[in-house]
Amino acid sequence: MEPRDVEKLAQQLLSGQVPLAEFLAQLAGPAMAQLPDATVDLDRQRRCGFPEVVYAEGKTAESIVEIIHAVRADGSAALATRVSAEQAAQLCEAFSEGQYNEIGRTFRIEPSAPHATPRGHVAVVTAGTSDRPVAEEAHETLLWAGTRVTMIQDVGVAGPHRFPAHLDKLKNVDAVIVIAGMEGALPSVVGGYVDCPVIAVPTSVGYGAALGGIAALLGMLNSCASNVTVVNIDAGFKAGYVAALIAKRRQKNNL
Repeated sequence: MEPRDVEKLAQQLLSGQVPLAEFLAQLAGPAMAQLPDATVDLDRQRRCGFPEVVYAEGKTAESIVEIIHAVRADGSAALATRVSAEQAAQLCEAFSEGQYNEIGRTFRIEPSAPHATPRGHVAVVTAGTSDRPVAEEAHETLLWAGTRVTMIQDVGVAGPHRFPAHLDKLKNVDAVIVIAGMEGALPSVVGGYVDCPVIAVPTSVGYGAALGGIAALLGMLNSCASNVTVVNIDAGFKAGYVAALIAKRRQKNNL
């Protein structure tokens, strides 16, 4: 750190703006775990709100096990996404306390000291059952973050009468994740009913002109509902992470 940064940090400590533990952590610099195949960022939760997450595709199961061991040694919850069945078999053997979601392709372990109360409340809404793998990835990400989750499934615009019956479940949520393929119309519908952020997730579900989710992505980006924002195609993890941050911040500020 530059001298002026140290001086500013010391002033914040003296004024009570920064607790002693954070003051010492910032002076020491980012905590890392250097492994043969990876450098694990153990300081990410302090900086970014949640611990580092393992993207499993392209990694060996042995490498994922090493990374999760490092995360767990730090006392944090562990999450791996896009986990294959072969990788999951070795992970479940190495971590008996872990939970593998075959549909969402995630592997999750609770933190050493779980939170007594959920960090906010998020709803996950799907247009159709074909969108469930992405919804499960978002669901598992929210559970890993300690967020309460309400699932509402198969309420797409092909049967528009199905969604209004669930509106009571959305009255007090901090954010809504809406997952849809085909033309991606559902987030705009949901956005017109709720007073919170709507995180739209286009999926690669649909026939040829759906272009692997690009049609849904463009439709969502052009939503006329002002509270709708969009993440990448099939990015259930990204939607879950962002929604969890929103919920955590609202809870912290008692909004």
